[in-house]
Amino acid sequence: MTQNKRIYAVTGGIGSGKSAVSDILAEEGYPVFSCDGIYAELTKGGKLVRRLESEFGGVTAPDGSLDRHALAKKVFGNAAALTRLNAITHPPVMAELLARAGKAAGGTVFCEVPLLFEGGYENLFDGVIVVLRPPEARIAAVTSRSGLTAEEVAARIRSQYDYDSADLSGCFVVRNDGDMAALREKVKKIAQSLAN
Repeated sequence: MTQNKRIYAVTGGIGSGKSAVSDILAEEGYPVFSCDGIYAELTKGGKLVRRLESEFGGVTAPDGSLDRHALAKKVFGNAAALTRLNAITHPPVMAELLARAGKAAGGTVFCEVPLLFEGGYENLFDGVIVVLRPPEARIAAVTSRSGLTAEEVAARIRSQYDYDSADLSGCFVVRNDGDMAALREKVKKIAQSLAN
């Protein structure tokens, strides 16, 4: 990190509201970068797609981009395959994320990093914002946007990092337990404290 720039991670489990928090930060004028957005860019074609094709086979779409559904079928429920996938994709995504954050204008930058703790990346940032939300609200949010059943979403939540029992004492915690206006006020308050 440069002395005059602070880069913060935004993380949380599936359906917690990470993207909503990132959107609020962007609306407030802060530079915001997303691991998912960079992953989508890097898998439109090129070196990373070729590497995934050689590792997993049958995961390239006709236009040369990554066939994410085909890849998901190969790694879902297969811990060893998922570990290989993460080992291939995380380093280039994180390198690009931090490069963009480092070049961004302004002294305070935010990065949405879904698998922050799972990847051991928390120490790459000046601080971490964790978004927490009650499980039933997380399940409702994901089922409404994904077509997954409540049981499938609950299984994904159980397989992820357990934020509810983790020690988050060194993090800035946003409890997403109200409406959007309440969330916006909480996020603005934290952002202002970090930018000062």
